[in-house]
Amino acid sequence: MNSAFENTFKNKFNDHLNEFNYSFVFEFEKKYLNFDYVIKKREWIAQNWHWTIVLSFLYIIAIFVGQRIMENYQKFDLKRALVAWNLILAGFSFLGTARFLPHFIFVLRNKGIEGSICVQDFALGVPGCWAYLFILSKVAELIDTLFIILRKQKLIFLHWYHHATVLIYCWFASKDSSSSGRWFIIMNYIVHSFMYGYYGFRALRFRIPKWVNIAITSGQISQMVVGLYVNSIAYKKKINGEECHVSYDSIYWSFFMYFTYFVLFFNFFMNAYLKKQPFIKHSKKD
Repeated sequence: MNSAFENTFKNKFNDHLNEFNYSFVFEFEKKYLNFDYVIKKREWIAQNWHWTIVLSFLYIIAIFVGQRIMENYQKFDLKRALVAWNLILAGFSFLGTARFLPHFIFVLRNKGIEGSICVQDFALGVPGCWAYLFILSKVAELIDTLFIILRKQKLIFLHWYHHATVLIYCWFASKDSSSSGRWFIIMNYIVHSFMYGYYGFRALRFRIPKWVNIAITSGQISQMVVGLYVNSIAYKKKINGEECHVSYDSIYWSFFMYFTYFVLFFNFFMNAYLKKQPFIKHSKKD
C-alpha cells in the first residue's frame, strides 16, 4: 500500500468510523477498528496478491489431472460433506450480507450512487472485516470444484473460469482497496446466500421448483450487468478528472471480467432454460 494512500486512509479513519455505527460488534470484528491492524492486513494482500495467479494455474491443472485420475475410480457420494459445505458457505454469505448491507445502504442514501462507487470508506470497522473475509473466501470456494470432480459430475468452463478469475481479481483490486469493490462484495454476498442455500437443499434431495433455478441464474446475470454499470461510472468520473478511488487497471480488468461472465451466464441461461430440449420417444418396454 503506497504511503500517499496510507496517509489519506489514516486521515479519514475516524471520520469513516463515526459516520455509521453498528449497534452490535462481534469480538473478531472489533480488530478492524484498529487502524494499524487494518493496514497490516492490507499490506499483506498487496504483497501477496500475485500468488493468486499461481494458485489459479495450479487449480486449473489440478482439475484436469483430477478428472483423469477419477476415470479409474467409482464416483464418491459425499452427500453429508456436500450438504455441510454448501450450508456453511450459505450461512457465511448470509451473515456477510447482514453485516455489510447496513453500511452499504447508509452510504447509498447519504452519498448517492457515485459516492458509493468512488468513496473508499469500507476498509475499516465491521464492513472492513467482512470485505477482508470476502477476499479470503474466494480461496475457500475453490473446494466447490473438488466435489464436482470426486462425484464425477459434468464440469463446465464457466465454473472453473469464474472461480479462477474471481480469485485473482478480488485480491488484485483489494491491494489498492478499490472503492467500487463495495458493490461487488454486497452483490456477491447476496447472490451466494441464495445459491449455496439452493445447492445445500438440493443435496438434501429436496424437490426445488425450476423457477428457483431461473431466479438464481437471473440474479447472477443481473450481478454482471450492475458490475458493468459500476465500472462505467467509475471510468467516467476518472476521465473527467473527478476523484474516484479505483485504478484504471482495476476498471479495465473488472470490465473484462464482468463482460465475459455476462456472456457465459447468459449463454448458460439460454441453453438451460429457453432452448427446446430434444424429444425422446420411449418404447413401451421403457
